[in-house]
Amino acid sequence: MDGARDCPGCGQRIETVFRFCPWCATPQRLKLVELFRAHPRIESDRGKALRVSRYFGGVGEESHVRFSVWNERLEAESAVSVTDEDAVRLARFVLTTPVSRPPARALYNRLVGAARRVCST
Repeated sequence: MDGARDCPGCGQRIETVFRFCPWCATPQRLKLVELFRAHPRIESDRGKALRVSRYFGGVGEESHVRFSVWNERLEAESAVSVTDEDAVRLARFVLTTPVSRPPARALYNRLVGAARRVCST
């Protein structure tokens, strides 16, 4: 068999194209997939989605995270994989970035108010 490997569940030799062992049903690749819709107000992203796949590293594979952009025709337009380390770095970036900030006018008013208080003392 060309492109074959041993199943980690039962040890039988199977083709690499199989996602599950035909003898014992052990998954050959473990992954989780989550789909995220595009922001509804961003016109250029309308009809698109981000698919994030977390591969846990099957037989002969390294674990990694894969991002792919899908269109309304259910086709992947582009994709990129990152290492586990970069996936953690990305998660930290997203989690530590403020979700919202005050409108510029509110920030301006707070700064002017603070400056007035400092100047009046």
